[in-house]
Amino acid sequence: MTEAVLAVSRWAIPLVIFLIPAYGYLRGVAVYEAFVAGAEDGFKVAIKIIPFLVGMLVAISIFRASGAMDLFARALNPVLHLVGIPGEVLPLAVMRPLSGGGALGVAAELIGNYGPDSFIGRLASVMQGTTDTTFYVLTVYFGSVGVRRYRYALALGLIADISSLIAAVFICHLMFG
Repeated sequence: MTEAVLAVSRWAIPLVIFLIPAYGYLRGVAVYEAFVAGAEDGFKVAIKIIPFLVGMLVAISIFRASGAMDLFARALNPVLHLVGIPGEVLPLAVMRPLSGGGALGVAAELIGNYGPDSFIGRLASVMQGTTDTTFYVLTVYFGSVGVRRYRYALALGLIADISSLIAAVFICHLMFG
């Protein structure tokens, strides 16, 4: 099973990078021109989302610096051990929906403390790949295009984050013991 996962992960990105432009070319799309137009639009969006991004990063910094995340992690630690989730990864589970950069910092800290081949290190790595930055998406992208009613998107995003956490724990227990 590990060999199959390695083979898929080794070829997934190169195949996607090749297949998408090839498909566009076969459909008669001017691939390079479409890429340049998309890059131009992306630059405009990047300029538009900067205020939302700064606000989100400040809020995350306050949350971490105040010690609220550590307090939250310590409060839930006994419950998590009952269901097989190491309490050490809770800060990552909390940070991941908020900020990709913050979550990467927490994951790097976990891997540095416990090692990349430890269960916690592997779980942190899988969690990085299986969850998304829900609040970041809602704040930055929805805010930049003026979406004001995102109640259902928030609920579904958080359900997806919790489902991804459970799946990551299950898969890591299954593959790495």
